[in-house]
Amino acid sequence: MLTTGGKITKRTFDIVACVAAVVILCPFWLCIGLLVACGSKGGALYRQTRVGRDGKEFKLLKFRTMRQDADKVGGLITVGEDSRVTRIGRFLRKYKIDELPQFLNIIKGDMSIVGPRPEVPKYVALYNDRQRQVLSVRPGLTDYASIEYISENELLARSSDPDRTYIEEIMPAKLELNLKYIENQSVLEDLRLIFKTLFSILKK
Repeated sequence: MLTTGGKITKRTFDIVACVAAVVILCPFWLCIGLLVACGSKGGALYRQTRVGRDGKEFKLLKFRTMRQDADKVGGLITVGEDSRVTRIGRFLRKYKIDELPQFLNIIKGDMSIVGPRPEVPKYVALYNDRQRQVLSVRPGLTDYASIEYISENELLARSSDPDRTYIEEIMPAKLELNLKYIENQSVLEDLRLIFKTLFSILKK
């Protein structure tokens, strides 16, 4: 983002946009939280450790879409019609509504609206030196890879070994898209990606 001459910075845009979104969507969030909490045991929010800028770990927030302690009875990857996902959780995932609490991560400074999606430590440990360049910027809520792999679960469902497919095929492809974003990031590109993401979700 532009940083001089009185022009808005990426960080300022992130804060203003997300604070406004939280204020406007607060009643909607409360309704979702109640539905999630009443639909199955556990709280409304789910916290997962992700790796952010410069390799610093943080707790990424989501509306909980899986039953309590799902991580203990399955892997990190969600595949197809995963039985761990709750009924309301399927709806929230389909329209990416479960990601909305990450506006709080953005306000806090862990994330940006646009940037490489943050990964879990297990997979970041597999990055080569070139791939680790994605950690030079704040991770984001959306990017090229989020749009390209909006139906990632369905792709993994067709694999006999989803974890291996993710590590050997999907993850490297997503990282290449992340690196492409870093090379081409700008105010206009960020706005284009935001609107393209919204269009992709509505289209889905």
